Formats: sequence, structure tokens, C-alpha cells
Amino acid sequence: MTPASQRIDGVAVEIDSQAVLLRGPSGSGRSDLALRLIDEGARLISDEQVELRREGDRLLIGAPTAMPAELRGVIEARGVGLVAVPHVDRFVPLAWVIDMAGASDIERMPAAETAEYLGINAPLLKLDPFAVSATAKLRLAVRSGPSHILGRE
Repeated sequence: MTPASQRIDGVAVEIDSQAVLLRGPSGSGRSDLALRLIDEGARLISDEQVELRREGDRLLIGAPTAMPAELRGVIEARGVGLVAVPHVDRFVPLAWVIDMAGASDIERMPAAETAEYLGINAPLLKLDPFAVSATAKLRLAVRSGPSHILGRE
């Protein structure tokens, strides 16, 4: 039987009422990318750890229920410290999983990929979090959806 929830390492933000999960090891650029997205109007869901929940055939993502109240809506800005930012305090439908990758590790025209959580496949992209266009690419992917990106049937 598939569990109803799963806690994982990552950073999640909300863009246009949809969640984006940023994955990668510490220092990979997850929080840096999240901070730039938040500066452009996104809202933090959770930093460092997130909780995924299955609801029917979709995944929802939010701050872990056990997260202390003082850490909700707070993100680590390396070199600055812990900072309160605009955030959402609810579970949001997961639109994309984004793996942090170096520019040389990203295909020019990538094949469709997915990440499986709780028995559900979520669309996956690899992005260089430090590229100037990273936030624009991510917003475009969210607004377009995986079915509207050519080659991602």
C-alpha cells in the first residue's frame, strides 16, 4: 500500500497557485533560486524540508506538519541568515520537480522526465539555478504546463 504522505529534502515555492519543488544537495542553488523567485512574486512553501501528500491522482506539497511555527515562512539566505519572506501556509498542488544542475549537464532539448512520489509521476526539469534566465524558464514552465511544451507528451 502506498503511504499517504512523504517528507523529503527540498525547497518549495508557489507560483500562480502551483507548487514547484527544487531538489539538489546543500549548496546546489535551491535557496538562491527560491529567493530570486520570491523577489519576483512567488511565495515560499517550505525551505530545507517539505511534505508531499497524495490526494486522489495528484500530489500536494507543504511545510512538514512537525515544522516549528517560528521556521514557517523563513528561508536561509547564505551569507545573510534566516529571513522571513512571503509564504503560504497550506498544501499546494505540485506542478513541477526541478533538479539543480550545472549548465553542462543540461540537454538543449531534453526528453520528458518524471519524478515519482507516492505512486504518482510529476514532471521533472533540470535547470542551472545560477543562470540569469532560470526564473524566467521556471515561470514559463509553470504557466505552460508539461503538456504544452513540445516533445513532452
